[in-house]
Amino acid sequence: MRTGQQPSGHGFGSPGAAPRATNQNTVLGRALGKVLAYIALTKPRVIELLLVATIPAMLMADRGNVDLWLVLSTLFGGWMGAASANSLNCVVDADIDKVMKRTAKRPLAREAVPTRNALVFGLVLGLASFLWLWWRANLLAGFLVVVTIAFYVLIYTMVLKRRTWQNVVWGGAAGCMPVLVGWAAVTGSLSWEPFVLFLIIFFWTPPHTWALAMRYKEDYKAAGVPMLPVIATEEHVTKQILFYSWAMVVTSLILVPAAGLVYAIVAVLAGAWFLLLAHQLYRGVRGGAEVKPLKLFLQSNNYLSVLFVGLAIDSVLGLQTISEMFS
Repeated sequence: MRTGQQPSGHGFGSPGAAPRATNQNTVLGRALGKVLAYIALTKPRVIELLLVATIPAMLMADRGNVDLWLVLSTLFGGWMGAASANSLNCVVDADIDKVMKRTAKRPLAREAVPTRNALVFGLVLGLASFLWLWWRANLLAGFLVVVTIAFYVLIYTMVLKRRTWQNVVWGGAAGCMPVLVGWAAVTGSLSWEPFVLFLIIFFWTPPHTWALAMRYKEDYKAAGVPMLPVIATEEHVTKQILFYSWAMVVTSLILVPAAGLVYAIVAVLAGAWFLLLAHQLYRGVRGGAEVKPLKLFLQSNNYLSVLFVGLAIDSVLGLQTISEMFS
């Protein structure tokens, strides 16, 4: 063996060692990238908020009791349903996602996942969600998930989103469905309380979405999506935000008789705080001041979280409801 020649075989320092390590790292890196791309298709941040709404509905439906396994099972089924809807939404919206800066990094926009694979992925998740909820809860819960997915993809994404400024008003109904799914999973039926929860989220969606759209209206305009801030003045948009904010807060108070003092206090204080923010945005626009609509968008998440956490705590404590106090 000449001086400087490395031993053959698989020992340390052999000529083949470094390339194999590099290839392995490359393969693992690509595999991880694919996994993350599929996870991104499901829009995890959006799903978090939907699941936050499901838990309080289930706890209120079984006031004073906590069936942890049913809650976890329903959350898992609901997660698959929401992931299905979001993935299919990405398939339909791939063309406009490429145009908008806010969405340009989504998996299909940057071609990280083949469109056919994303379609199959979304459909399989939807079927799995239905079967899981039917098995672990009941047929009504599974059926409601299918309705949610179909409405979000077929009605909102394919029809409303690109045709009318009321896209998020009516299309937002899909985001309200988790409370119905959660209630149905516990009771096997529906009553007036989950529909009030539905309406809270229904009225919450326009202020939440339009505040974001005010910040990114040029993106929506370039993509040809007629969001309200694209086709109307900022004063009109903030007036609509104010209207829906008031509707949301008033609706949240309708639930007070069926809940206890904890929820009542949280609903009043959180509602007053959010209305203050909405009025500040409206006054700022009317006065010609520089406004930050993204602040209202972010705080709308906090409002809904605080309200529903308050309801969850109230339901778990199972104290006298307001109506029982006066009966």
